[in-house]
Amino acid sequence: MNPQSPLARKDAFESMSPYGLTFGRWFDDMLGRPVEENGGRLLSPALDITEDEHAFHVMTELPGLGKDDVQIQFENGVLTISGEKKQETETGGKSWHRMERRYGAFHRAITLPRGAAMETADAKFENGVLTITIPKREDVKPRTIKIK
Repeated sequence: MNPQSPLARKDAFESMSPYGLTFGRWFDDMLGRPVEENGGRLLSPALDITEDEHAFHVMTELPGLGKDDVQIQFENGVLTISGEKKQETETGGKSWHRMERRYGAFHRAITLPRGAAMETADAKFENGVLTITIPKREDVKPRTIKIK
């Protein structure tokens, strides 16, 4: 079966909408909704961004990718995570029955808060999860002033 055929893309639960979202849309939200940019479709992976007193932490799941498939850039206060998940091209005599995994270019850009020290940032890619730790500059960290 051709992966582009309607049968390969049909979702049996597509018409069910108990909470106003189809199951397909719910998974789009969970896995990263495709967005249109420059006439093409890009995946936009979901991010978790947390902060503690010392740093900002950005985490995103990028299943099926390796660290060499991902680029991280920082320019004018904007952190950009991008790359591409390539589709398997060797079919090896396989017939497609369903194709739900997402392939293609992905891109995510976020503006970091003032005080992010990108020059000392650290990135780790482990088990399909990218974690970027961006220390805070000393001048924006909370301070305690002792009373004399």
